[in-house]
Amino acid sequence: MKKQIWLIGGTTESVKIAGAIAERGWSCTISVTTQRAIALYSQTPHFKITVKAIESDLIEDFLTREQIVAVVDATHPYAVNISKGAIAAASRLKIPYLRFERDRLETSIDDPPQQNIFQLDSFNTLLAGNYLQGERVLLTVGCKILPRFKAWQQRSTLFARILPNPESLEMALDSGFSPDRLIALRPPISFELEKALWQQWEISLVVTKANGQAGGEHIKRAVGAQLNVPSIVIARPQVIYPQQTSNLAEVLSFCAEGVKSPSIIN
Repeated sequence: MKKQIWLIGGTTESVKIAGAIAERGWSCTISVTTQRAIALYSQTPHFKITVKAIESDLIEDFLTREQIVAVVDATHPYAVNISKGAIAAASRLKIPYLRFERDRLETSIDDPPQQNIFQLDSFNTLLAGNYLQGERVLLTVGCKILPRFKAWQQRSTLFARILPNPESLEMALDSGFSPDRLIALRPPISFELEKALWQQWEISLVVTKANGQAGGEHIKRAVGAQLNVPSIVIARPQVIYPQQTSNLAEVLSFCAEGVKSPSIIN
C-alpha cells in the first residue's frame, strides 16, 4: 500500500484541499460522515474515501492500517471530538498533524454596525438562560444540536434551517419542529434569500455559530444590521492544535513533507 495522507473532510475547505492534492497525484484517504459527501470530491484512483465516523479509540489502528504519514484536519470548527482524537493518536504514533482552520470573520470600518451581535461561549450558556424566551428564533446551527432545543418549543417560536437531506429532516422533526418551521438549503445563501426568509418568518432573533465567511456569517451580519434583528453567535470550541493554518499553500507544503517521510509500518 502507498503511503497515505489522511484528510479529515466534510467541509467546503476540505474539498478544495482534496482537489489540490489530486492535482499533485498524492495518495489520500478521505474520511466523511455521510454517503452524499462522496460526490463532492474528485474521482481519482489516488483517493480512497471512507464513509464513517471513526471513534477516538479506533483512530490509532486506522492510521496504522492505512499507512498514514500526515494528517490534515479540515473538519467543521465545531467537530471537536474527531479533532481531539486525531491529535492524540497522531501524537502517539509520531505522525505530523495539521489543522486547517477556516478564517474567523474579520470586520472593517466599512462594515455595518455590530451592536446587535452577542457572543456566547457555548450552547449550554444559551439554553440555561432566557435569551430565547418569547422570541421568534431562527436557528442556523446544524441539525445535531437541534434536540437540545426541544424543551424550548413551548417557550418560544423556533425555526430552523437545515441541510437538504433525510437525516437532517428526521432529526429536526424529532426535535419538535413542524414542517412549516423548517427550510432545507445548502449554503452559500445570498443576502436577498437570507433577508426574504427572515422577513417571511418574522424572525426576531437569530442563533448561529462563528462559522466565518465560509459559513455565511458575513451575510447574516449584514441582514441583521439592515432588518435590526439581533444575533447570538456561539463561539468556536477551544481546541489546542499542535499546528494550524488557513493557507492552502502551507497545507500542500505539509503534505509534500509527509509523502517524503518514511511510513510508520516498515
